[in-house]
Amino acid sequence: VIEKYNELGYRDAYIYADSVVNVGDNLVDVFLHIDEGDKYYIRNINWVGNTLYKTENLNRVLQMKRGDVYNKTHIAKRLHTDDQSVTNSYFNEGYVFNRVQEVEVDVDGESIDLEIRISEGIQASINKIKIYGNTRVYEEVVRRELSLKPGDLFSMDAFKETAMGIAQMGHFDPEALNPNEWIKPDQINGTVDLEIGLTPKASDQIEFSLGWGIA
Repeated sequence: VIEKYNELGYRDAYIYADSVVNVGDNLVDVFLHIDEGDKYYIRNINWVGNTLYKTENLNRVLQMKRGDVYNKTHIAKRLHTDDQSVTNSYFNEGYVFNRVQEVEVDVDGESIDLEIRISEGIQASINKIKIYGNTRVYEEVVRRELSLKPGDLFSMDAFKETAMGIAQMGHFDPEALNPNEWIKPDQINGTVDLEIGLTPKASDQIEFSLGWGIA
């Protein structure tokens, strides 16, 4: 509920009381008492620390401008979680150790100045690729599906292509594939290891599915 208020610019909205009333037949009415607070708008957006991408390009990714309603949910998605977010854009260029932080540097009435601070870090290359749990096919058969190899710069697009290729082989349990756990960054050495865990598919499994949640 509060997220919906945040999307509408009510940055300080909160639930200050709630109650539940039994109306019979295993049914209840839930009452939420919400303090909406004020509605806020973007006044200025300032990017700090970006060298790989120009400010105008980052503004296009953010999809917000001066005068827009201050939508915290939208900002978080465009900076961190959407496929084309700022964080994932850096990931795709090998900047695995990037950090993106949004800071409200000034709140003046209903106007907010937002500063987005970027620590790009260094480009990370692939160090080692380990495959374990595979008892179904020769390892070289699985490795043919890899779009990354040791020495390559890490690329999120290539990583996703790798995961999809392995999933579509049809030899491994799609429910047990968890690409989020395959990426093992080593910030000290500036590298990434891939540890690809596989579970052979039972003979009666015929459906294919693969979910993504990488940020």
